[in-house]
Amino acid sequence: MDKRVGQFIVTKNTKLNYNNFLIDLKGDKPLEGIMPGQFVTVLIEDSPSTFLRRPFSISDVDYPANTLSLVVKIAGNGSKKLTEVEVGATVDMIYPLGNGFTVPESTANYLLVGGGVGVAPLYLLSKILNDKGIKPHILLGARTQADHILIDQFKALGQVYLTTDDGSLGTKGFVVDHEIWSNDLKFSNIYCCGPEPMMKAVAGKAHKLTIDCELSLENMMACGFGVCLCCVTKTTEGNKCVCTEGPVFNSNDLEWLN
Repeated sequence: MDKRVGQFIVTKNTKLNYNNFLIDLKGDKPLEGIMPGQFVTVLIEDSPSTFLRRPFSISDVDYPANTLSLVVKIAGNGSKKLTEVEVGATVDMIYPLGNGFTVPESTANYLLVGGGVGVAPLYLLSKILNDKGIKPHILLGARTQADHILIDQFKALGQVYLTTDDGSLGTKGFVVDHEIWSNDLKFSNIYCCGPEPMMKAVAGKAHKLTIDCELSLENMMACGFGVCLCCVTKTTEGNKCVCTEGPVFNSNDLEWLN
């Protein structure tokens, strides 16, 4: 669907952990055709130090209820202000922006890899795969147990594997250290979102194993629709704006592997 500016009403604001919140918002226009991996930009009201809209991945869509959900991590004044919104408040958003993940049709083995708040767009992807009768393998990484979010929600949608840097939950180490990579599961596709070092490591694994891999980049954005050129990334076809030509890219199209 074409991008729109909409007024959304906050229907729920749930604290997931010490610095992540799940915010459900009801649209003023019918929602349709939102792809996993797309995002919104939010106008932060009553925050004098926040001049630009803030981008957030769409983590869920409920079409009958006409709501979408955002996972918001406190990273500065703007995101902190957004986590403080109360039920009934109005939020101004531009949506849906960017290009999403390629949704497969076959029932092969799919691996979803998320790190930290980067798990957000993978939740909507997991739901859509389930609607197609596909139960994905879902590998979630975080620094510590306290940093993991949405574990139970993901467990309802697929086989979940966990890692933590300090070993406080699941396998100790990074997501690329998990034994799933040595299992004979023969993944046909990998979908990944998280910190850039993690995504580069996953892209390297996928390349070595000759598995098609899509990555949702989290470059800094100002406008969200290709005007400011703040989010440009290098690809094999030259520089591209993450907000308009991404945020999802095939790993083979990025210069990370060169």
